[in-house]
Amino acid sequence: MADTLLRTESSVRKHLSRGIWQRIRQTWMLRGIGSAGEGLYLERNVRLLRHPQNVDLGSWVIVKEGARLCPANRQARIRIGDWTTIGYHTYVFATAGVEIGANCLIAPFCYLVDSNHGVRRDQLIREQPMSASPIVIEEDVWLGAGVTVLKGVKIGRGAVVGAGSVVSTDVPAYAIASGNPLQITGERRFKDAIIDVES
Repeated sequence: MADTLLRTESSVRKHLSRGIWQRIRQTWMLRGIGSAGEGLYLERNVRLLRHPQNVDLGSWVIVKEGARLCPANRQARIRIGDWTTIGYHTYVFATAGVEIGANCLIAPFCYLVDSNHGVRRDQLIREQPMSASPIVIEEDVWLGAGVTVLKGVKIGRGAVVGAGSVVSTDVPAYAIASGNPLQITGERRFKDAIIDVES
């Protein structure tokens, strides 16, 4: 049976419940945050861990239930641009820094971590120094469900990364990439291109 093409707008913003309890809960969660833009929406069970003063959330950002944002030290920053959505149970850990641009879609169960452990054989892994390098995700990027983004990666403006991919190298602007190891499989086109990345 052929796939049915369904053209519809995302309705996530139409169904946000901005009742009194949500506003009270969000006010409590945002205490001590670095900055928060207007129209911000945090669902239940969102956690800003360790250094919430180093988290900057733009206007109209949505952070879905179960997400974790963790600047791991006093120098690390997490910045999320306007109109970006962070999906259910997505984890963002910054030792150097993680920047996500405006108008991005980060699907559920993504994992962004900008550091790595040393693995020399002559010392316990837990005792070895970590290496860290910032992650930069530019505007209008879509990460499919379960994408892992590793340290030092830059994902260019308008790129799409397919579900379950592991991103350990840079992704060019407007590229479509997927897999582990990651491969560039195409490029966004201008008209009538529907891409299914299982998000």
